[in-house]
Amino acid sequence: MFVKDRMSYPVITIHPEMPIQDALNLMHKESVRRLPVVDKKGQLIGIVAEKDLLHASPSDATSLSVWELTYLLSHITIEGIMATEVITITEDTPIEEAALIMADSKIGGLPVVRDSELVGIITETDLFKVFLELLGAREAGVRLAILVANQPGELANVTTTILELGGNIVSLGTFMGESAENRGITLKVDGVDHQVLREAIEPIVERVVDVREPKPV
Repeated sequence: MFVKDRMSYPVITIHPEMPIQDALNLMHKESVRRLPVVDKKGQLIGIVAEKDLLHASPSDATSLSVWELTYLLSHITIEGIMATEVITITEDTPIEEAALIMADSKIGGLPVVRDSELVGIITETDLFKVFLELLGAREAGVRLAILVANQPGELANVTTTILELGGNIVSLGTFMGESAENRGITLKVDGVDHQVLREAIEPIVERVVDVREPKPV
């Protein structure tokens, strides 16, 4: 899966001359928390997040009158508070690489560019949706969480057993285990009773952590 498969587009953008109050109103109207900033040629020159706009607003404890506050806010523009060193990615960036960049850089979104042209944006919300897909949160079936030895063939043993039961694996994710010697696996399996699945899987894994049949959302 690549960024182009899950990015949001077209992108809502603003210009550096926009007052911060107008930018805040736009964010609330469009239900977004960050806005790329472009120049008159449409080139990306910065990005601003909702928290930047809120921090730029005068404090509630200020001694200014409401009229003075309104005047002050109308003269604070995006240009003065936007981040100009913008981390960007391309459409063919693997989705996990985008997530790694966001996590390591502690940012909630990445503009997506193609030959310097802004073509999309991927945010933490988009990644949450990918996570839901990965674990089959919206799929019907039995949710199975297990711990297996960190060695070749363990996953094959699990999937072969499920196949022999007539089950269909609709989602599968592998995770760090309790130590370097094991791995966690979470599956969503359709077509098999949860008790039958537990009894078949328990003898071939280190531990069955959880078996349940949640309602799809």
